[in-house]
Amino acid sequence: MITTSRLRRVREGLRRGAAHQSVAWLTRDDHEDGSAPADADGAHHAPRRPSAVREALLVAAGIPFALPLLLLLAAAGSNLYGPFVALLLVLVEWLTALQRSRLRALGGLEIPERPPVAPAQVRGPRRLGAWLRTESTWRQFGYHLVASPMLACCGLLALLVWGGALTLTTVLGWAWLMPLGSRVRSGPWMAADVLLTVVGVLLLFLTPWLLGGLARLERRAARALLGPNRAHELARRVEDLAESRAGVVDAADAERRRIERDLHDGAQQRLVSLAMNLGLARKTLKDVSPEAMRVIVEAHEEAQAAIVELRDLVRGLHPVVLEDRGLDAALSGIAARAPLPVRLDVSLPDRVAPTVEAVAYFVVSEALANVAKHARASKVTLSVRQVAARLRIVLVDDGVGGADPSRGTGLHGLRKRAASVDGTLAISSPLGGPTTITVELPCEL
Repeated sequence: MITTSRLRRVREGLRRGAAHQSVAWLTRDDHEDGSAPADADGAHHAPRRPSAVREALLVAAGIPFALPLLLLLAAAGSNLYGPFVALLLVLVEWLTALQRSRLRALGGLEIPERPPVAPAQVRGPRRLGAWLRTESTWRQFGYHLVASPMLACCGLLALLVWGGALTLTTVLGWAWLMPLGSRVRSGPWMAADVLLTVVGVLLLFLTPWLLGGLARLERRAARALLGPNRAHELARRVEDLAESRAGVVDAADAERRRIERDLHDGAQQRLVSLAMNLGLARKTLKDVSPEAMRVIVEAHEEAQAAIVELRDLVRGLHPVVLEDRGLDAALSGIAARAPLPVRLDVSLPDRVAPTVEAVAYFVVSEALANVAKHARASKVTLSVRQVAARLRIVLVDDGVGGADPSRGTGLHGLRKRAASVDGTLAISSPLGGPTTITVELPCEL
């Protein structure tokens, strides 16, 4: 059984975008550039930049991945070129796993694995065909064929520059170790030694920035080409959230129906039995004192009033006529009970989803209550039509107008109730009237 508190927790989780691995991957910013990441509570902390040594290790560990491109370049124009391309395609998944491990261990980047290309029961050529038709396969192939080797070559060059910078910074020291009469310690040679040392110091400070830029470029390329396609994953996640939201709405509607049945079959029946017994006592007991009879009469009247209130409450939770006879009959009942004349026009060729029927019923019921309470209208026109795959409800009153959802009067709640099933609510209410409320709901969720 789904409890109200559990439904509340589910709704709150959906509203906040509950922590989900795919959502974290899809909405995570590239904090490698030094921006401060945020906690689940939105607090920002000081950025933690990877050290230059760690970035250098990440770049150095990627140098061996230049091998696929080097092999293809070496085999260009020979009979081995085709087999090498096929071999690289076969090894794509294995190379991707190695790259994920490298980026996780040295780059602090967790790249989720792509979803299965086909159900587990699909085997053989059909599975291979599905794998070859998947765009993520060719993104990974392009990464291992072009992006990774190019980054590896740039990383090798940057590391060579860093090593050369370390060597150049020691030139002046080696010159001072030479004998005093040596040409290295005098004249233009000494000036060259100083210049080389200065260049080495400058490169020594600039190369870590170059390595850091290459490391960030590697992370971004890996996120774009090795991970799941963000557009597809976002679309899939939106579909999952829509299904989850529909499930929550259906569960809430089922909970209202259960409460309605419990009240109708339980508390209401007990109150009816109590009222009958009090009415019987009121008619048959003749030898009681006037004070006792007055108490019995008051108790009988209170029980009857409680039955009326409970019936209204049950009808407000989920009217039985809505489930049995549909929206047309349920709206006819609302129009008949309204404190002002309501001209009802309903044209529904087919019944819509039960949850949408319930939302439409409650929106109309609350809108009529607002009209009776605030609009000072003399009549209301209510039209319900099915237009394509949408349920269109138009309610017009001849009241004083001036309805503003920002000032309350229940209109904001009506808009939220319509939005719970991907519906819309528009209000046109100039001063002096008339007020027109237009609600559009999907016929199916």
